[in-house]
Amino acid sequence: MRTRSGPVRNENTHQAILEATAMLFAHEGYDRLTIEGIAHEAHVGKQTIYRWWNSKGDLVAECLVAGMLLPDRLTLPNTGEIREDLRQWLTEIFRIIAEPETEGMLRSLISGAAENPQIGSRIRESLIGTDSVTGRLEAGIGQGQNLYEGAPFDEIAEALIGAVVLRALSRTPPSEEDAIRLIDAVIGPELPTPQSQR
Repeated sequence: MRTRSGPVRNENTHQAILEATAMLFAHEGYDRLTIEGIAHEAHVGKQTIYRWWNSKGDLVAECLVAGMLLPDRLTLPNTGEIREDLRQWLTEIFRIIAEPETEGMLRSLISGAAENPQIGSRIRESLIGTDSVTGRLEAGIGQGQNLYEGAPFDEIAEALIGAVVLRALSRTPPSEEDAIRLIDAVIGPELPTPQSQR
């Protein structure tokens, strides 16, 4: 007979806690977000939250990975022009890092991934797939020197994400020019179009 290890999670309660976290984060920001406030909003006890998450950072990290925080600002655009899409995406992420009310969010994601292997796995999985960073890079074959058939797209995506993580950890003020230089460094210079070669 198999026995379960660890607390069994009720999915309705789990979802209510995540929704409460996302709602309060949107209204109050990371610094004013509290476990007490989340518990009150979700109509659960604090002990229920602490049974499943070690800290508010873990909760914020799970909400972020689940697409419940800033979804309109963190989604990679898809216009068919990979360089422009990456420029818009990185510039917006750099803006988020620089905002006092949201800068703690990305550091929470990093901290949560370090403490919780499941969060780390979900972050890694979010890089793979058609709508992910990897998928968008693969769709941009021919638009950069490093974007060729069979290129290591997963590793290129990880290099971009790694640069964002470093910015978040170092609190280095980034700029749009930084985003452009990063794109050039990671995917290589833009390849000439057939028309420009004539």
